[in-house]
Amino acid sequence: MEQKKRAWTYSRIDAPEDAHGRLKGQKKELFDYAEQMCFEVAGSSEDLGSGLDFERSGLLEVMKTAADGEFDVLLIKRLDRLGRDMPKTMEFLMGMEQLGIKVYSPLEGEISFSQFKELYDGYCAMILE
Repeated sequence: MEQKKRAWTYSRIDAPEDAHGRLKGQKKELFDYAEQMCFEVAGSSEDLGSGLDFERSGLLEVMKTAADGEFDVLLIKRLDRLGRDMPKTMEFLMGMEQLGIKVYSPLEGEISFSQFKELYDGYCAMILE
């Protein structure tokens, strides 16, 4: 029998209004998705704050536990829950891919760096000009 993949959920909202309800809703959606995909939830992290800041405690916890090999799959509601700074978001996805971790969203399916590589390379080339 194949062992279930270990999933980590990450939720983020940027506005404090109804923080508990919206975060709770995101987490429930991700836990339901994990069950639907036959993943075993190994842990979860959450943040309340701007998507432009990549030094958020919950996201840092995701990076540490990923590097420690504690999960195989990261579940997020949408790509913009990781961050709103596209180059930093792409670097994050690249890091997950290098660790062998797949990123999934119930709304967007599997999300990988390779899907955005051409766009990212173009952005980097533009910055270097």
